[in-house]
Amino acid sequence: MDLHYTPARRLAALIRARKLSVTEVMRAFIAQVERVNPKVNALVTFLPEQALKVAKALDRRLARKGTAAPPLAGLPIAYKDLVATKGIRTTFGSLVYRDNVPAENAAIVDRLQAAGAITLGKTHTPEFGAGSQTFNRVFGTTLNPYDLTKTAGGSSGGAAAAVACGMLPFADGSDLAASLRNPGNYCNIVGFRPTPGRVPYFPAANGWDTLSVLGPVARTVEDTAFLFAAMAGPDARTPIAQSEPGAMFARPLKRDFRKVRIAWTRDFGGLPMDPRVNAVLDRQRRVFEDLGCIVEDACPDFSGASEAFETLRAVSFAQRFAPLLKTHRKLLKDTVIWNIQQGLALDAARIGRAEGLRSKLFQRMRSFLERYAFLLGPVNQLPPFPADQPYPTRIAGVTLGNYLDWMKSCYYVTITSHPAVSVPAGFTADAAPLPVGLQITGRYRDDFGVLQLAHAFEQETGSWRQRPPIATA
Repeated sequence: MDLHYTPARRLAALIRARKLSVTEVMRAFIAQVERVNPKVNALVTFLPEQALKVAKALDRRLARKGTAAPPLAGLPIAYKDLVATKGIRTTFGSLVYRDNVPAENAAIVDRLQAAGAITLGKTHTPEFGAGSQTFNRVFGTTLNPYDLTKTAGGSSGGAAAAVACGMLPFADGSDLAASLRNPGNYCNIVGFRPTPGRVPYFPAANGWDTLSVLGPVARTVEDTAFLFAAMAGPDARTPIAQSEPGAMFARPLKRDFRKVRIAWTRDFGGLPMDPRVNAVLDRQRRVFEDLGCIVEDACPDFSGASEAFETLRAVSFAQRFAPLLKTHRKLLKDTVIWNIQQGLALDAARIGRAEGLRSKLFQRMRSFLERYAFLLGPVNQLPPFPADQPYPTRIAGVTLGNYLDWMKSCYYVTITSHPAVSVPAGFTADAAPLPVGLQITGRYRDDFGVLQLAHAFEQETGSWRQRPPIATA
């Protein structure tokens, strides 16, 4: 059995049944990290000895008669380097924090450890998660496992590349503009942005923030839901937390989609699109027709989305990082400085206008999804681009205005607070074929429905089965 590519849910079942030991599972993943990570630079902190020690202790506990195994018992995980881990270096991708070792865990770490996951290390992220390209001056660049000259996306690029390469069965990530969906798309895995409040975000500079969320990445939708069930659920420290327990996402995903009405958009209302993306996605429309869905060309009105998103993102950057502009400006990358300055230049009228625009966008999306159960479209407006390019400046001949503009096909959804998933949809016709994902957006709080439709699509296409050559060589 190829343990490092065995589905996470199956691995957990085999461990519970004592058909596999936690130690042998951990050794398989450690070996894969040692073999593949030097090629892609996905894990920036690697803790094999610590993970093996915990694995052996868990094996001893599970050997005792009557000991119940928690749901993720024995499965390795490496946390995004934006997530605080007690006693383990957490740099936030910044030179300012290159030697930072937190004294406490973030809530998500405590939650997943309680569910039985074992920490194997930390995954790469850009500086403060800024930008959907994973590079920083602390650890360098994460490379795309399907083409080592291309980006793995970001900001959860290390997590996505590690999962795609079989170095982890699944991973956590976060998403403000595109940071779960973009790397999921670029690495041919699943990246799920849930409804804000589904996964507790603590500590947080702004406990009321609904732009940035935590969520899972995995190779299949079933494994995504498996991890999400352990991540999600209420937390009294998170004021926007949803009340439903995470266990509700552990239910079977199979569903009959006959006569379900879905909207299909090729460009989210006129965004520039690389034709290679649409060439792949256009072929997949029939899959939903074969599932019995009623598929119609339609798109919500996203007027004001860019102004609302860029304004509120800038407010967030000013709130979190303005002090660093005074004390460590020389250690910050230019796009972070720009975003902080954008926030500091805002006045109450512009912030208030952005909040008003966002409210209108939510209502327009809500109304649109009363007619359609789902909105389907591209994840990214272009395939993976060169890894030495900080961000795209042109798409399909259109010049872009700033480092955020190429993420509009994702952040248009972000600003509405609706759940969305990136699911593998195929590959381009390039000499080294590049992954293309499909973005499925669902009704507010219908996270489970989004996962169900993604699962149905995945079962029909099987694009996720194509593994990176470097991971299997």
